[in-house]
This record gives sequence, C-alpha cells and structure tokens, in this order.
Amino acid sequence: NWHTGAPDAIPAVGGAMDLAVGAKKVFITTDHITKQGEPKIVAELTYPVTGKHCVDRIYTDLCVIDVTKDGLKVIEKVEGLSFDELQALTGATLIDATQG
Repeated sequence: NWHTGAPDAIPAVGGAMDLAVGAKKVFITTDHITKQGEPKIVAELTYPVTGKHCVDRIYTDLCVIDVTKDGLKVIEKVEGLSFDELQALTGATLIDATQG
C-alpha cells in the first residue's frame, strides 16, 4: 500500500487491492468532476495503480461508461447533456455508444 503524504489524507488504498484481484466484476460509482471542476475520469493516473484493467463499468452523476478493450464507451447519459458537453467534462477520450 501507499500513502499520499498529505496531512489530511486517508492513510492508504484500503480494500482496493482485494477488489482488484478478487472480484469478478468491478463497478465504480463517482461524481464526474471534482468540487473544483476537474475531471475524475482521466487518461493518465496521478497516483500509483492498485490494479490494471479491473474496472468493468463506471457510474457517474452524468453518465454510465463501459470500460472495454476499445475504450470508454458511454452507454447512457443524462437527458439534456450533449455528448460533446460530456466529452469536455472528461479527461479521457469517450466513445459515444448511446445511439443504436
């Protein structure tokens, strides 16, 4: 495990390691952006990786994303939000799979 070193931070990754290696499917639930307006879904990580390629689906307050070998596929999004607006709020390339 690792620690960020920040004085007010949680001490480590907790049970994430167990999930990364033991779960058959992993679904993430999170806000799409931080309180500061920064994207939470990004192309490059800033913290150490607990487990690679273990997340199957991401649920945010704006959309549902399937994590596939082809990339991040948006399968649902909130009504009234265009795909381009969603992409602008995301720090990684999205694939629009809401049509069809």
